[in-house]
Amino acid sequence: MASLTVGPAAPKGTAKRDALRANEIEVQEMWEKEKAFVSDATPEDDREKFMVTFPYPYSNGHLHIGHAFSLTKSVFRAQYERNLGKNVLWPFAFHCTGMPIQAAANKLKAEIEEFGSPPNFPEDDPEVRAQMEKELVAAQEAKKAASKQSNEKKAKGGKTKLVSKLGTGIVRQWNILLKMVDPEEIPNFVDPYYWLQHFPPIGVDHLKNFGAGVDWRRSFITTAVNPYYDAFIRWQFNVLRSKEKILFGKRNNVYSILDGQVCADHDRSEGEGVGPQEYVLIKLKVLEIPEDREVLAPLKGKDVFLVPATLRPETMYGQTNCFILPTGEYGAYEMMSGDIFVMSDRAARGLSCQGYTKEFGKITCLAKFIGSDLLGLPLQAPNAVYEKVYTLPLLTISMGKGTGVVTSVPSDAPDDYVALQALKEKPEFAAKYGITPEMVDPFDVVPIIEIPGYGDKSAVFMCEKLKIKSFNDKAKLTQAKDETYLKGFTLGIMQVGEHKGKKVCDAKPIIKQELIDANLACLYFEPESKVMSRTGDECVVAATDQWYLRYGEESWQKSVREHVFSENFNAYDQNALHKYDYVIGWLKEWACTRQFGLGTQLPWDPQWVIESLSDSTIYMAYYTIAHVLQGEGNLNGDKEKSPGKILPEHMTDAVFDYIFRNADKPEDCPIESATLEKMRTEFRYWYPMNLRVSAKDLIPNHLTMALYNHAAIWDDEPALWPRGYYTNGHVFVDAEKMSKSKGNFLMMNDTVNKYTADATRFACADAGDSLDDANFSRETADSAIVNLSNEQTWIKEVFSESNLRTGTGDDNLNFMDRVLRNETNRLITLTGECYSSMLFRDGVQKGWFEMMLARNEYRSWCQDSGIPLHKEIIRAWVEALIILICPICPHWSEATWKMIGKEGLAVKAPWPVASEEDKLLTRQAKFLRDSVKNFRSQVGKAKKGCTKATILVTDSYPQWKTDVLTWMHSQYDAESGFPAQFMKDLKQFASGQPDKKLIKLIMQFASWMKKEVADVGVMAMDLKMPFDQKVILVDSGKYLQSQLALADVESFNLDTDKDLPDVPDKVVQNVTPGRPYLWMH
Repeated sequence: MASLTVGPAAPKGTAKRDALRANEIEVQEMWEKEKAFVSDATPEDDREKFMVTFPYPYSNGHLHIGHAFSLTKSVFRAQYERNLGKNVLWPFAFHCTGMPIQAAANKLKAEIEEFGSPPNFPEDDPEVRAQMEKELVAAQEAKKAASKQSNEKKAKGGKTKLVSKLGTGIVRQWNILLKMVDPEEIPNFVDPYYWLQHFPPIGVDHLKNFGAGVDWRRSFITTAVNPYYDAFIRWQFNVLRSKEKILFGKRNNVYSILDGQVCADHDRSEGEGVGPQEYVLIKLKVLEIPEDREVLAPLKGKDVFLVPATLRPETMYGQTNCFILPTGEYGAYEMMSGDIFVMSDRAARGLSCQGYTKEFGKITCLAKFIGSDLLGLPLQAPNAVYEKVYTLPLLTISMGKGTGVVTSVPSDAPDDYVALQALKEKPEFAAKYGITPEMVDPFDVVPIIEIPGYGDKSAVFMCEKLKIKSFNDKAKLTQAKDETYLKGFTLGIMQVGEHKGKKVCDAKPIIKQELIDANLACLYFEPESKVMSRTGDECVVAATDQWYLRYGEESWQKSVREHVFSENFNAYDQNALHKYDYVIGWLKEWACTRQFGLGTQLPWDPQWVIESLSDSTIYMAYYTIAHVLQGEGNLNGDKEKSPGKILPEHMTDAVFDYIFRNADKPEDCPIESATLEKMRTEFRYWYPMNLRVSAKDLIPNHLTMALYNHAAIWDDEPALWPRGYYTNGHVFVDAEKMSKSKGNFLMMNDTVNKYTADATRFACADAGDSLDDANFSRETADSAIVNLSNEQTWIKEVFSESNLRTGTGDDNLNFMDRVLRNETNRLITLTGECYSSMLFRDGVQKGWFEMMLARNEYRSWCQDSGIPLHKEIIRAWVEALIILICPICPHWSEATWKMIGKEGLAVKAPWPVASEEDKLLTRQAKFLRDSVKNFRSQVGKAKKGCTKATILVTDSYPQWKTDVLTWMHSQYDAESGFPAQFMKDLKQFASGQPDKKLIKLIMQFASWMKKEVADVGVMAMDLKMPFDQKVILVDSGKYLQSQLALADVESFNLDTDKDLPDVPDKVVQNVTPGRPYLWMH
């Protein structure tokens, strides 16, 4: 066993921090030497195994505090399970697949080509930079104003990731790297593969500094650079294909025209989680082009259509007009059919990728104009009862959604009704845009759908009901829209057309198809909200030839859903479980390949590269054999360093089938039989994965996809599917979103160096759990440094004292000895329950803060009573404290463990054994604690001149309190406690008492007793006190005198003592069992 030196107590300044950090480095060296976190399959012993994993981070930079916060959930749980005596596997790897590294390398290359190396950026000139930032701010404000004007919902992605990180819109890849890399090394990063050499080893070092406790023999990087992992992914996809989970065909996916390929979540800088949205383009034929519209002259003689995008094709019977944004920029685009579509340029780009133009991604624009040029045009609207409708102005149209053209159905769309009424009621506004009365006034609302309770003009009904007068009533309009759309679809009955009498939900798909078949409409797709690729391209939806995974296939989906809701899967949070259910229902065909980027080539069609969300679904299984194939310090899979002497080409599909799928041993396999068997044993031992930890934003993709892929690869062995997923929210720093402009964007390693690893981990634990966003507090990290240092100093001092009491029997223990022992047992149990439930903030509260309170209370009682601490009691407390905090602050625990003379490693030490809590003793301790608190208040309120202190206790309640307790007993259930309607029933009970003056007192007393029951159990409702209050107070006499700064204190029991002082009745009334009264007189 390696030795460990514990330095002296640190002086002021940063010395405490420096001493803790120096100790951490020494501890980490000892762990390395002792192979503390190396874990191998041990089927021969009876230890339970526990495998926990974390999504490998993308390796295009250094890890930040957000990574640290999320991964600590794995780190903490792994160490807790280790202390429970389990064989724990906690591996870690680095993801390099996809576009982020490629895009960054390309961007750097472009910057060097344009600005030199080192670059001379224009913004390096302060004046130029100021002007650029001014323009960026102006553009951003204009965008906000436009968004506000159009009442457009905020896109899911918000700011781009880089802008958020750097706090400025002027983002240079060179400058990003400059914060992490020496300037002379930066030009090497134009090669994307250089990133793979540089950042993953740094990630390993930083995680070691953090004390992550990883088995680094099993670490690796992804992509074809690592031939072993490459072979594993090729095997996975061959298996999926053999099970018909992968097909080929045209599918609509979010697509970057600039990149020339599908843009999946990990390829995006904005819009993660956004998918395609289907619309129906309604072809409103232009009946006549006025002679005075010269800008429209190129369109004469052609079939020209304004093409609004709608989600409600069944409502086209109610069209009264078409709306255009007067200031919007529109174009006339030629389709492959010869039709001319009038729409926004953005929408035309999207259509060009969906098979409507002669060449994919190319548009032919015949003319460009602004919306005002289109106003007043006569149109023929499909299915409308009016033979002719007109284009009218609407100032709230968003050009960033749909086509910029909006068809108007005022019977069922509140926005349309308000807009049409405004034009009718304000002819001067209409005239401003050249709109004459005959274009507006004859067009009345057309009833088309009957909704029970809303009539046949639901939009009109809701606008009148909510008293909506204009577009300024935005909240009311949103409410009206949501309500009419939902009720219309679920309850509405068609009142017109061939499908009159049918439910809207049944008629909608039929009417949609009829419009398309009649060439009166066509389908159009676009992203649900804005999506930006990492190369800076605004994405569209494209119908492309694509290999795709058949997520959502009925039997596959059914097996995954059944597993998630079975007793074999723990989501740790009911809200998370609902999210999985939603995603399983939503997730359908997924484009799993790209045409370029880093990754593994599709084995049967190598022109395609497997994308980053698809090569990361079962790699947890690869961890179980990575130490045989690659080993420590071999992230990229150098075959010369293979511990198992295995060549990548030896890892055939047959070999992987033998290891992972129980297939027969492959013939003529060059791998030694013992090595093959070892890998198979490792997998069978460690799987299924017990726990996977992740941030909540991976629920809609990676986490659910991992469930699907496990269910496919091991469809005949559900016992190997993941057993638990824990997801957390994002982390703020000092209650604000991380931002470099605010100075609170913290890199993990920098934070470790500033606050120490243990203090950083402590602050991460205290930041919070659950799906809600957490808060990393730098003040908490600072305080942790002081607390850890001071506590170690105190433990060292107390263990060096020679006057501690001894004696192990209960006869040698006083009241507070037994209280501390009981509190220690109670907190050991509660801390374990918190850790096993992934409630680490609560665990720290129990295992550190409440342990400290218990010790402080014990120490104060002993000191004030003039009694030395008890050696065995305080040692048991110290040993428990060290292990309880070990999952959070293992370096501190390791050093302190050695300091008190314990053998072995703290990280391998057993979880302390706790005796069952003595509830009566807990109540007695609480009695003393609460009494001191109340006495302080009573001393403070004593009248001037009252210097004599008498404590009064009683063992029995007055009759009305006895009646209340008896009633409470009748309401209490041993299993479920008090009923949910307890307070309501209590009020009824109190009101039924003959003395109405007691009602308020009964309510107060019962509420207090209910809390007491929650604290100490049903014994709180005993009609007689189960312990001698006076004895506790007398035994604590010196302690009470010291705490209350009183020269002398007497104690009397009003029920049993004979020589009672003459106590006034009003004082006696303040005395109740369990609540003694300090009478100052």
